[in-house]
Amino acid sequence: MKQFYLITFFCVVFSLSGFSQTTEKYMAAKQDTDLAENLTLYPNPASHGKVYISSKNNKVKKIEIFNVLGKLILSTTQLGNELNISKLKAGAYIVKISEESLTVTRKLIVR
Repeated sequence: MKQFYLITFFCVVFSLSGFSQTTEKYMAAKQDTDLAENLTLYPNPASHGKVYISSKNNKVKKIEIFNVLGKLILSTTQLGNELNISKLKAGAYIVKISEESLTVTRKLIVR
């Protein structure tokens, strides 16, 4: 009977310590998901030299655009929604958007 209580005690202690770590990871992942859900990049595909990036918080955003080979093509910081992409050639790009400590990536097609 003592062995049963001892095993039960260790199981409870280890499960509680693991739960707190999981909760912290869950909260960080939830914040990333919140930004991803509340961030819009439009129009996509873009054809008029401008795209609009908006988020729920509407804070200062750092925007980096990479080509499909991973080369940085454009890097800027902006507060407004409008981003000028008229210098980009037609093709596929990866847009990395950072707002505060959260970062999301989107695929952008330019026609």
